[in-house]
Amino acid sequence: MLYKIFLLMIAVGLPLSILGNVLHWPVVMMFIIFSLTIVALAGYMGRATESIAIHTGPRIGGLINATFGNAVELIIAFFALKAGLITVVLASLTGSVLGNLLLVMGLSFFVGGLKFKRQKFNVFDARHNSGLLVFAVLVAFVIPEVFAQEMGDRDTFTFSVGISVILILLYLAALFFKLVTHRGVYQSDHAEGAGHDEEVAEWGKGKAILILLLATLAVAYVSESLVHTFEEVGEAFGWSELFIGVIIVAIVGNAAEHASAIIMAYKNKMDIAVEIAVGSTLQIAMFVAPVLVLASIFFETQMPLVFTLPELIAMVTAVLLAIVISNDGETNWFEGATILAAYLIMGIGFFFL
Repeated sequence: MLYKIFLLMIAVGLPLSILGNVLHWPVVMMFIIFSLTIVALAGYMGRATESIAIHTGPRIGGLINATFGNAVELIIAFFALKAGLITVVLASLTGSVLGNLLLVMGLSFFVGGLKFKRQKFNVFDARHNSGLLVFAVLVAFVIPEVFAQEMGDRDTFTFSVGISVILILLYLAALFFKLVTHRGVYQSDHAEGAGHDEEVAEWGKGKAILILLLATLAVAYVSESLVHTFEEVGEAFGWSELFIGVIIVAIVGNAAEHASAIIMAYKNKMDIAVEIAVGSTLQIAMFVAPVLVLASIFFETQMPLVFTLPELIAMVTAVLLAIVISNDGETNWFEGATILAAYLIMGIGFFFL
């Protein structure tokens, strides 16, 4: 049912996006059309990626899922970077971390918890991911901020490039660890029985690849148009660039993935729901952010890996809260409500900045 709605949104949204660009329709209206179209396209990219992953097997499939999992956010951020909107790009990275760890995880725990009193997930994965979260956010994001206080702009950017290379290498090592050397080593009993009925691909390999390519091209076109609406939309609604990045761009880029996690939690497939929330956060921090820093070398405005103090404190708080709540490998609706409350508090704070 959800994907039929997505298909309708694409069938209506894409032609309207092209027509609106040509005829210069009102910016706020186009912002809404672009955003809804991207959400629907992201949904189809996710479906295509899942089908390809099943066809290619768990190792290559895991790599494909990791590569395309945050493709929409990467594309939107790339065009924002190209337009020189560094504040929006850094804020969207912050928003993705907060959105995945607090909004997605919170809603998953809450919705799943309303149906099941206790839900369990792989405690070994949770603890492994905790260490990576601490490294990716507390070490790789906080350290540049501290050292940048004593550096000039040029040195800060050079330092950011160095950190970005290290992050990407460690991220690739984490994938190799999870998909090759230690695949299945830390699988819990309930995790072993969870995935066997998932192995039927919805689409054939050729069809899935074609849909993924077409959806990616469409997202690239609509994202470039979306980025050019930010300034006027911000003025119209009284939104700062920080709020647009942290809340709006992050939700648009992640909406389809958010929906998948919540549906999985409702079906009591908590390993998948938690993997979507935490895995996507790690991918943003250890792959998407560093790639954008390296890409900015070729643009007019370079982007150092230095966030504002409110962004850093919000991300660090989100990481610590997520670790404390998820490290026991089980959850309930109240823990979900607690995480959601943290997201709402931060959202209100960013609105007033």
